[in-house]
Amino acid sequence: MAYLMGVDLGTSGTKTALFDETGRTVASCTADYPLDQPHNGWAEQDPEAWWRAACETIRGVLDQSGVSPNEVKGVGLSGQMHGLVMLDGEGRVLRPSILWCDGRTGRECQEITELVGKERLIQLTANPALTGFTAGKILWVRRHEPELYAKCRHILLPKDYLRYKLTGEFATEVSDASGMNLLDVAHRCWSREVLDKLEIDPALLGKLYESTDLTGTVTAAASAATGLAPGTPVAGGAGDNAAAAVGTGVVRSGRAFVTLGTSGVVFAHADQVSIDPGGRVHTFCAAVPGAWTVMSCTLAAGLSLQWFRNQFCAEERRQAEAEGVDPYDIMTREASQSPIGANRLLYLPYLMGERSPLLDEKARGAFIGLSAMHGRGDLIRAVMEGVSYSQRQCLDILREMGVAPDHIMACGGGGRSPFWRQMLADVLDCTVQTAKASQEGPALGAAILAGVCAGVYPDVPTACDAIIHPDQSCAPNDGDSTRYEPFYRLYTEVYPALKDSFSKLYNL
Repeated sequence: MAYLMGVDLGTSGTKTALFDETGRTVASCTADYPLDQPHNGWAEQDPEAWWRAACETIRGVLDQSGVSPNEVKGVGLSGQMHGLVMLDGEGRVLRPSILWCDGRTGRECQEITELVGKERLIQLTANPALTGFTAGKILWVRRHEPELYAKCRHILLPKDYLRYKLTGEFATEVSDASGMNLLDVAHRCWSREVLDKLEIDPALLGKLYESTDLTGTVTAAASAATGLAPGTPVAGGAGDNAAAAVGTGVVRSGRAFVTLGTSGVVFAHADQVSIDPGGRVHTFCAAVPGAWTVMSCTLAAGLSLQWFRNQFCAEERRQAEAEGVDPYDIMTREASQSPIGANRLLYLPYLMGERSPLLDEKARGAFIGLSAMHGRGDLIRAVMEGVSYSQRQCLDILREMGVAPDHIMACGGGGRSPFWRQMLADVLDCTVQTAKASQEGPALGAAILAGVCAGVYPDVPTACDAIIHPDQSCAPNDGDSTRYEPFYRLYTEVYPALKDSFSKLYNL
């Protein structure tokens, strides 16, 4: 029996899972780490914390499973996208990683747009200059920390730092590199034109691979740290959403998924390059060689509910501990007692600014319509509805582009909630399904990519056909979909009315 490992480097923790060749989860282990916010709108993490978490979880799944390290035929990597990792010539970390949800680079994004040209940048990189993307972070460090920038010899993305620690190789792959504003997405190579205009030395960037390519093997030092066998193949892997697409079987045209993790994503597979001229959603290279994806990213989906839980639900957390259940189960129960529309209460989920479809790092969260009649259940439901409306707004753009499906796979923490899945089906007005292995999502996708790399499977679609099977399905309720519609329409009107106020508040 061949075994495959997927390592998923998330924002709140790293999850490693071990699978057999049928896709059955043999063992799974998670290790958490903090997110630092030294200033309003900033977000950073220590890459060494990621490596410690990877070592802990890799050893954990090997110990749990009893599988011999020699039976692990390959390792695939998945991870949070866009983060900037800077290393010196000795491979040492120069500063904390600036993360995907960091909004400090507004000035740098304007500079990128001016240097390359807005339309030309979208033509080349398939995306506008965004504060979450990596190029702006590089320019920010160069402007604000020039002495540190002068020491930089390698620029990596988060999961690719794990690759370096496992293999000693400075490399990345096209799905993750698509989110840097530096890749020629249509031609799957670094854009020399963009690099030249931004004066970024291409030698700083990792070697490019496809997601199923062999990028290196586990070194003796990494073997000692993780318990993996020396020489174990490490595949290219994928950014978290591209890996989740593989892990949910979204690897052919007409298929899509929605994920409600820290961020919220609507992700559709495409066999041809399709670019939104306004840059409201992203076009990236897919983890499937020769294919692309169109995806949105809202920055505070599950994060919104987590924020509300941490700040206002101490009672629910105590009750959950006493009952031995998840606090979100109790919160969902309260939300279900509130009617559609949360008693005329709207929530804007812009806690970290917003990417899709607003492209506004100055936007901020808000409750609209709050009154003395509202209870905690109304606020919880309003948060869940606001996040659902944000996904609908993004799906409407994909529908404009002709790449939207008639059903969607759900994954991420929010996707495990039957109540939230039904809400999504009603708000999106399409069937929402889960896959039997959807809880492993990106980790399973990374393992499948490792299996193709190691020759266990001939290609990604064939592997997914054998492994990924639908589980639960929620069809939209026509009556409820109709009742949500006026609240959704009002939701789309609120941000334009508040945009200038958000900007003034940001600059006070």
